[in-house]
Amino acid sequence: MKRIAFFLFFTLVCAHRASADSPFFEDKTIRLVLGFSPGGISDLWARALARAMTPHIPGKPNIISQNMPGAGSLSAANYIYNVAKPDGLTIGFVTPGLYFNQLTDMKEVKFDWAKFSWIGSPERTVRIIYGRADTPYKNLEDIRNAPEQPRCGATAFGTVGHYFPRLIEEVAGIKFSIVTGYPGAAEIDLAMQKGEVQCRAGSLEGYFGSEPTRSWSKSGFTRVLVHGSPKRDRGFPTCRPSTRSWISAKRRR
Repeated sequence: MKRIAFFLFFTLVCAHRASADSPFFEDKTIRLVLGFSPGGISDLWARALARAMTPHIPGKPNIISQNMPGAGSLSAANYIYNVAKPDGLTIGFVTPGLYFNQLTDMKEVKFDWAKFSWIGSPERTVRIIYGRADTPYKNLEDIRNAPEQPRCGATAFGTVGHYFPRLIEEVAGIKFSIVTGYPGAAEIDLAMQKGEVQCRAGSLEGYFGSEPTRSWSKSGFTRVLVHGSPKRDRGFPTCRPSTRSWISAKRRR
């Protein structure tokens, strides 16, 4: 009996150690829920991360991406908070300004922003507003003096396409006409090409690092109207202050 008891004890200890030594994510699949439609810079970022993260996670799990666009990633945030199991196998990729929706008591918000478990961000972005070069809007003075406000495309309230132009309105005393309701960045780019909207806000990295804006910049189809950084990026040509607007938070303090 002693030998049997010792054998069972030894077996249980070994099984416990083997279980403890096995990474949690081994042979598991992580689902990366993207709150954006396919083709935009956020979608490209998330899919690149899904490929790059696997080798760095103990157990090397498989990571699959699932697009869940809607209301500027609000639908995805609601899903992650209320529907997805809190088992570590669902990761969300949403817009960083989504907390505005909760602060303004938007009835569609079904989450508590502070209770999400935050992992990180793939980049530190610089916000910009760019527009078609064939419009009369060359700089902020042109927008201020124009008889009609430029139409800027956005997906929804709380996204960069909405809050950054509104911020510039407060800082510079100008007005944009924000057209919301586009499913994602790709649809706004198409609206830019068709002339439905004349401008949009985005990131400097996405503007120079993805299509179609990279080609638009080279061909002169678009120009950057607002560069939200204390320093001029080297990607922009040297120009006189009157030809482009630089918004610096440091200089405004």
